[in-house]
Amino acid sequence: MKIACQRLNLGFNLALLLAAGTAFGAAPCRIEVVDKQNGWPVPLVQLRTTHSATFVTDNAGVIALDAPELLGREVWFDVIGHGYEVKKDGFGMSGVRLKPEPGATLRVEVNRVNIAKRLGRSTGAGIFAESQTLNRELDWRESGVFGSDSVQNAVHRGKMFWAWGDTTLPHYPLGIFDMSSATTAVQPLVSFEPPLRLKLDYFRGKDGKPRGVAKMPGAGPTWLSAYVSLPDKDGTSHLCATYIKVRNYLEAYESGLCVWNDRTEEFEQLRVLWTKSGKSPKQPPAPDGHPAFWKDAQGRDWVLFGNPLPFLRCPATFEAWQDSSKWEVLELQKTFESAKDGQSVKPHTGHIAWNGFRKRWVTVFMENGGKPSRLGELWYAEADAPTGPWGRAVKILTHDNYTFYNPRLHPEFTAADSPVLIFEGTYTAEFADRPVPTARYNYNQILYRLDLDDAALAPAAAK
Repeated sequence: MKIACQRLNLGFNLALLLAAGTAFGAAPCRIEVVDKQNGWPVPLVQLRTTHSATFVTDNAGVIALDAPELLGREVWFDVIGHGYEVKKDGFGMSGVRLKPEPGATLRVEVNRVNIAKRLGRSTGAGIFAESQTLNRELDWRESGVFGSDSVQNAVHRGKMFWAWGDTTLPHYPLGIFDMSSATTAVQPLVSFEPPLRLKLDYFRGKDGKPRGVAKMPGAGPTWLSAYVSLPDKDGTSHLCATYIKVRNYLEAYESGLCVWNDRTEEFEQLRVLWTKSGKSPKQPPAPDGHPAFWKDAQGRDWVLFGNPLPFLRCPATFEAWQDSSKWEVLELQKTFESAKDGQSVKPHTGHIAWNGFRKRWVTVFMENGGKPSRLGELWYAEADAPTGPWGRAVKILTHDNYTFYNPRLHPEFTAADSPVLIFEGTYTAEFADRPVPTARYNYNQILYRLDLDDAALAPAAAK
């Protein structure tokens, strides 16, 4: 009798599991988030439940939802998209109501309020994690990098060289603190539509893991900037950079010049420019930020350094770059005028480049003290000359209490006369008002596309 009862209970429990339709191991529900305007998948959209479970789209705009308490019932999801949104309801809630089922596919359409279009994440882990959970994008391979801060780029000897600041690895938050690096083709993207697949060939150590490439003498992290390839008097190109040594979180105590060694595939110290002391508490002017090449009216070739606007120039040769007597300090334009309301916009970081489509110089920069995000609002402006004056600025990208700093243009990615402008920046919770870090995306690089023939940018073209 006892055995018969046990069998009856076992059969009853199995029937309950089958009837629920959410048995352990049930196939996830595929939720795809797309831009309502063009149908493109949208990475970095968060769906958050009423009990604060949060799911984030991957580079394919996909979420693999397998939470057992959510399957088979109607669920409300807040939609958090940093410039992508859905219409608010009568209570001011911005979200969608879905009924996830195992193995089903649901579609969420979002409205893009950004002018720039999000292409996806280029660094970090799990770039296609949600899709791979659903047995898609299985050919994508992990890099071994979890987080990358502040990109530098230079075209050198037929390749695009990349470098990033402090780099997070699986085994430690500050796994590389002397610049990780990689190469790609000069034009590495086959398409300028999502999903983004930027395959980076990292410089790796003997253990196969990404490694640092700028081990400058001295304690603390090494950060590189002013990353540029310059020819010497014999026509040989040299990959050059300015370094700083850092202590006490953000205190620079030394700066200098360094040069890439093609044999060792590392930067080597060339000379020290400055060491912090009581007599010399601040760094003197030196190449910093991002470079831009410019030929003046007399036909002389210059390399300009700025972040965003040029503050220093030198003749575009390896010899002049080493000789501080050849460096010329430029006067900076301190603010921009907003094309929307005429208010003053103070730039923080960014980059300039010549644009063949607009036939003008263009810039994308981060605002200092913007709203709603203090360091997460990005603007676009134009000028006839790299030194200005710069015209009215148009906001192209916004964030909801999150930081997006050190934007960098990629004019090399497209044809010279293309209306498409690609840029990226570092997406991080740092310096924002205690946001919850976005899983996988935090402290990584995200690429955007700006269509320069978009009518919304017309105010920036006015002279």
